[in-house]
Amino acid sequence: MTDRESVYDGLLGEDTSQWAFGTSFEDPLAGVDTTLPDGVDAAVLAAYCLMLGDDALIYSHRLGQWASNAPDLEDDIALSNIALDLLGQARLLLGRAAAADAGCVPVLPEGSPVPAEDALAFFRDEGAFRNVRLVEPDDVGGAGGDFAVTIARLLLFSCYRLALMERLRSSRDPVLAAVAVKAVKELTYHRDYAGRWFLTLARGTEESRRRLLAGLALVWPLHDELFGTHPVETLVAEQGVGVDPSTLAAEVDVVLEQVFSVSSIDRPAVAQVGPVAGGMGREGRHCEQMGRLLAQMQSVARAHPLGLW
Repeated sequence: MTDRESVYDGLLGEDTSQWAFGTSFEDPLAGVDTTLPDGVDAAVLAAYCLMLGDDALIYSHRLGQWASNAPDLEDDIALSNIALDLLGQARLLLGRAAAADAGCVPVLPEGSPVPAEDALAFFRDEGAFRNVRLVEPDDVGGAGGDFAVTIARLLLFSCYRLALMERLRSSRDPVLAAVAVKAVKELTYHRDYAGRWFLTLARGTEESRRRLLAGLALVWPLHDELFGTHPVETLVAEQGVGVDPSTLAAEVDVVLEQVFSVSSIDRPAVAQVGPVAGGMGREGRHCEQMGRLLAQMQSVARAHPLGLW
């Protein structure tokens, strides 16, 4: 029993503390020193943060699509939590990009209450996103709609991103270093979850192994793009704030080979997907499914740019 005449009375008050989403959101970097380290170019740092933030944002959206679609409740919750971890990383990284260089934030209608990190997520067009293409395909409703595909892709992505964040803990930018410290703990779980499921599917039934092999062959062509070095990544590595991804390849390969070995699976021998119109994801060249993803993800925000949530 409550002290209200109706259970709905609580919906009408001014106190919104009981809700997961209120009407005011704090700056994700509030209280954090966002002063640029000496010798660091603001535009370059912002561009780098967009790359890492977009990777997390787009993959978070894809993993979130497994909510209510996973094989069982435990994995439904696990994949949703992984998606939320990545969404949190995305918010911090996009917020850092905006703090470093306000010029990267889309111009919104006068009076819009949308914070900078949301503006970057919901009001950029496809060509302005800088994520790798590995995170874009739809594993739930698309042609590759299969849990085994998601496990194979999550293994590749989490091994790469964990190695990256482990290096970023020593970044000269205190914001990136702080984000990385937290992210390493999250990504360790992501990698272990994917690794356990990879082994389970590989050594389970003939059908589970067949699906895993098919899933790995489907995502592997986008593997090498993770380790291609964009000029921005070269600059941030030279400035001591970022990581050249090509230096991660050998380390990640050791981990993947260990997983493949215990799973009795050979490294895929499939061709890599090349550039599109002279560029890859870091240059804003994306898979066909990216446009549909953004149309879904951005539709409400774009329809109500002055809305309060």
